[in-house]
Amino acid sequence: MLDRLQTFFQSVMQDHPKAIFAHDDPRVAMAALCFQVMESDGVVQDVERDKLRAILKEQYGLEGDQLDAVLAAGQQAENEAVDYYRFTNDLKRHLDETERQQLVGILWDIVYADGKRSEMEDHAIWRVADLLGVSGRERITQRQEAAQRAGLGATDDAL
Repeated sequence: MLDRLQTFFQSVMQDHPKAIFAHDDPRVAMAALCFQVMESDGVVQDVERDKLRAILKEQYGLEGDQLDAVLAAGQQAENEAVDYYRFTNDLKRHLDETERQQLVGILWDIVYADGKRSEMEDHAIWRVADLLGVSGRERITQRQEAAQRAGLGATDDAL
């Protein structure tokens, strides 16, 4: 009987390996915020997911299983979240002002991955930026820079 239970628990753990990232890991918080922004317009596209993978790889040097694990942890954290506060609070403890501004720029990069932005995405980033202590002026500057990186002109960026 004990052998069967042990075998059962081992098989369950193989399908759901132990998390390698702490719940307050800034990489998980960043991924979770990106998922929240991606989902804010009701449509998550593959190009947005690909952009997030590229950003996490570039920002944190993650690849392979580690990259998949942080994405899974971020998605799970986002699914369990009721608001942005948990993630922005974690990130405020780990990031300085410039890094928080850059994070807002990264969120805009995720928005523009599909070539357009919605009112809901604007609202999500406004709330996140506010909670991170990033000024409205800097949020708009980051948006404009992200639009340029995405190859969009000023008229394409306007809502």
